[in-house]
Order: sequence, then structure tokens, then C-alpha cells
Amino acid sequence: MATRTSKRTLYRLRGVTPTVDAMFDALDPNQLERVQADFDFPENLGAPAVLVTGSFEQPVASWCDEIFRTTGIEVSRPVNRSAGLLMLAVDGEVYAIGYDQGFRLVPDRLKDHRFGLSFASRRVDPAKIRDLVSHTPGGGRTDITLIPGGASVWSLGIVEHAQIVRRLGGHLDDMLLTISRDNPARISSAEGGAGLRLRLGVEGADLIADIRAIARVLREEKASPELEFVEHVVPVDDPGLLTRLEAVLDDLLGNEPGGSISAAVPADHWDDYTATRAFRARIKSDEVGRATDDFDLEYVLCRARVQQAGSRVTALREGTVTLYRHSRTDRADEIWTSSALRWIEAEVSLDSHRFFLMDEDWYEIDQQYLKTIRSHAERLITDSPSVDLPPWVLGEMERTYNASVPDQRPGYACFDRDNVQTALHRGNGVEICDLLSPDNALIMVKRAKGSDALSHLFSQALVAVQTLRNSPEGRERFAEKVLAARKGRGLPEGFRPSKVVFAILLKDGADLTADTLFPFSQVTLVQTARTLEAWGVQVEVVGISSTPPAVVPTGIRWLVA
Repeated sequence: MATRTSKRTLYRLRGVTPTVDAMFDALDPNQLERVQADFDFPENLGAPAVLVTGSFEQPVASWCDEIFRTTGIEVSRPVNRSAGLLMLAVDGEVYAIGYDQGFRLVPDRLKDHRFGLSFASRRVDPAKIRDLVSHTPGGGRTDITLIPGGASVWSLGIVEHAQIVRRLGGHLDDMLLTISRDNPARISSAEGGAGLRLRLGVEGADLIADIRAIARVLREEKASPELEFVEHVVPVDDPGLLTRLEAVLDDLLGNEPGGSISAAVPADHWDDYTATRAFRARIKSDEVGRATDDFDLEYVLCRARVQQAGSRVTALREGTVTLYRHSRTDRADEIWTSSALRWIEAEVSLDSHRFFLMDEDWYEIDQQYLKTIRSHAERLITDSPSVDLPPWVLGEMERTYNASVPDQRPGYACFDRDNVQTALHRGNGVEICDLLSPDNALIMVKRAKGSDALSHLFSQALVAVQTLRNSPEGRERFAEKVLAARKGRGLPEGFRPSKVVFAILLKDGADLTADTLFPFSQVTLVQTARTLEAWGVQVEVVGISSTPPAVVPTGIRWLVA
């Protein structure tokens, strides 16, 4: 029985009118000639569409000459890589799907480079991230993380304001597509970057229905709270600012290298980069640059430096870098050609603001810092706490409140100032928690009049979790205390903390929100949460409700006296 779906990468194209003629004109004639393209215009889709088919051919594979030189045996094997590209217009938008090598026929300049990522931030389950690629501006560093079983996004150690997510993949969260229409319980997945890779319907009607479902998500839904940071960093689009930034970059390119420009691999071509055996760059020259084993930043900057002032950025934008799958660099060995500007990353300053050029787009990172901190703090502060803590009587000491909880909430145990001694923590020892919940969450309690008290609380949590994770002696001593406090019901074998709850009473009993939490405390809270989550520990922040102290009538006070 033929399957109803197939895993494909869907691209959304920008600036292409949804007509057959416009789709045809958008394609690169050189690439079409290279694959000896054939064209068809499907009518059964009920939408304007263009189908391109062809193949990348080599009469003799590049390795045959090496085999002859190594063994003396003549070998002649051809290479034929098929290529199919379907372009179709759905509800006024133009999309493209590549088959085998057909994705190479989609011009990079037409791709909506945030299409797949925007969908993933809305529909991928934040607790089941399987694939994440992030870039740290300013040094050309790209981090690629693969977790086949899935993991929480916060366990991956992403620094929201300092890293740009370029690709995100994981389990799809409640998405009605062809793959799940017959079996809603079937788990599917998606990977989003410039394109969106997922299982799409094979039949024409199913494919169009899936595209419409994807478009509806992008049109009507917001990014999930845990993943909205992905969309905080967007390219600069102010024309005046872009002109100023390019002028500063042009001046920078005219000087000797000073470390503010580095090499960077274009976001959607990491696989091509790892498969490449030779590179050639051409910048304002009739001659092709020498073949190199890696991208030659020094050559590119040298060629830019000799251009006239005001034309250097344009020279890189119009220049090319070509990747080859063999060091002989024949045309048949070409993998991909792109603008040379996509291969450099630059950092410039304007009016005390820092900007980064990456993949031909400019970004300002600093302005996102407070926004991302606040956003993360809002996610941590919950209105539906997993712990049930009684109200705090205003004026009551913190130690008195903690000691009263087990009496009011059976199953809770108090360890306030009941410290654990270890070889590392002699003297006063280490306080593991103020309270332990029935499901073994470590609860850190604090009545906070300022940010210094909360900084101490957050530090306490880090030390406590480190002790339980890394010190067998600490785990044993704490287990003994729990066994005694619970009168025989101890911790499970091999216990490691999986949740930390910060329970906070603000001064005067104000409700705990991102607005009322001290700004500096938001920063330290988020830093602490990132560390704990990277260790696999869930973090929750709850406000403790308050109640006024009981008022004793005057007559009663006189009788007591």
C-alpha cells in the first residue's frame, strides 16, 4: 500500500507573483541549463504550478582518476543525480518543494529565510526538542545539537539574548496534517530553518491542504512562550540605518584586518560545507581565485580592500564563492555558488549600539537583552504552582513560617537551617532546601525586601543541586535527614533533584509578577534557571500569598495582662 505522506522540505518564496510565468522567470537560467531541465505545468493541483525535472550529470566520476593513479586500474563510472522542483501558488503565496537534488534549483535570494523557523517556534513541542542550531554573533561560531529522544529547550543552555537560533526541530504539537488525519495519535516531527522539513501529503489535494494548515499556523498563532525568544532577534529593516551600517562596513573593509570581521558558514548550507573538498572565490576579477581547502577569508578581504571606497560591500555582494565536491574544481564538481558577502560576519558600533552582519542581514543584539530576560522571568513565574504552600502571616519570621508548613500541609518536610555536612562543606554545611514537597521538589523560601536576599536564595539553590548531583556523601546525609523527618519514608534510590521551586514573599505581601520582581533579581533568576535547566532541573517560581496578623481585641489584651 502506497504511503500517503513523504518527508520533504517546503520553502516559501518572497517577491514572486503567484503566476506560472513569474515562477518560471524566477529560476536561474544557468542552473536550468546545467540540469538540462524539462518543464511541465500540472493542471490537476487546481493551482498555478511549474514542475522542473533534470539531473546533475558527470560522464566520469571525480574519484576515477584517483583510483587509476593509486592502483593502475582504469575505472570509468558516471554520476547522475536527479533533480525535481515543484513550484506552486497557494492562496497568493508561492511555495517550492525539492525532490532529490531539486532543492538546489531554488534561488537563495527568493527564500523566506525565517519561514521554517517561524513555524517551528509555534508548533514544535518545547519539551521535545531534537535538533537545534544556534549561532553566536561576533566569532563565526555555530553550535549544532542533536537529541534523538528529545529534550526541553532550556536544558540545551541557550543564551537567548546572545545567540541566534537558525534551525529548530522536534515533535510536532497537536498539528492536523495528512500524516495525522487518519491517526490523530501518530507522532510527527518537523525541522524549521529557511525551509520547513516534515511529512507532507503526496496526493495533490493533501499537499495543498497541508500547506494551508501550515500557513494558517503562521497567520493566526503566536510563538509558544518557551520558544518566543527565537523571534526576538529579527534583521534590521530601517533603510536609513542599513545605509549607515553598510557605510561603516565599507570603511572597515578598507583597513587591515583587525578581528572585527570573521568567516561564517551560511546558515542553510552546513551540509554542503562539510561535503566540500575545494573552494574558489571571485571578487571583481576576470580571473578565478585559487582553489583552497577551506573558505579563504584573507583572500576575500584582500580583494575587498583594493576596491574603491564606497564600492567594497557591493563588490562582496556581487562576488562569488563556489563549493566543489572534488579538488579538481571542474564545473561538474560544483555543489553550490553564493554571494561572497554571505561568508563573512562583521561587528560594528553605531551610537553605542552593537550590530552584527550575518548571512547578509544586520542584527542588533543588545536591545533584546532586557526583553529576553523579562520574557524568561515571566515563563518561570507561574500562576498554577505545583506546590501547595499556606499563606504567610505578615510579620512572621521566615523560620517560623517554614516550621509551620508541615503541620498545615501533611507530606511536606522542613529542613530550614538543618544543614548537611560534607568534606567540602564543613563548618556550617550546606542547606539543601527550606522545604521538601511530597514529590521531592526542593523548595527554597524567602521573604524578600530587596534583590540581595533573592541573590542569596538563587545561589543556595545552585550549591544545593551541585551537592546532590556530585557528592555521594551529601546525597547520603540528606537522605538520612529525609528518612528521619518523614518517619521512615525516605528518598527513592539514586535520587537526583529534578525540580527546584523558589517560593517568594515580596515586601508587604505584594503579588509576585515580572513587574514586581526586582529588575536585578530577574537577571540573576534567569541566569540561575538557565544553569539548573542545563543540568536537567526544572525551575518554578511561585509567590506566597499573605494574610494579616490576627488582631487581638483591646479587652482581651487587658484581661490577659
